[in-house]
Amino acid sequence: MNRQMIKKKYIYWQDDDMWLGYLEEYPDYWTQGETEEELRENLLDIYSELTSGNIQNIRRVTELKVS
Repeated sequence: MNRQMIKKKYIYWQDDDMWLGYLEEYPDYWTQGETEEELRENLLDIYSELTSGNIQNIRRVTELKVS
């Protein structure tokens, strides 16, 4: 099975010795890592959890077109 690669934006920063961040689409779900690489891995884990369908009442950010 050939899975298509998708990209998701995330916000991140360094706070003392830790890297913190969250997926732009899911700002309520933060994670951290001791390195930027570990932070990215944790963000991938969170994305898998949030899109698995196993968690209810997930808050998301999206856009609304108004005219």
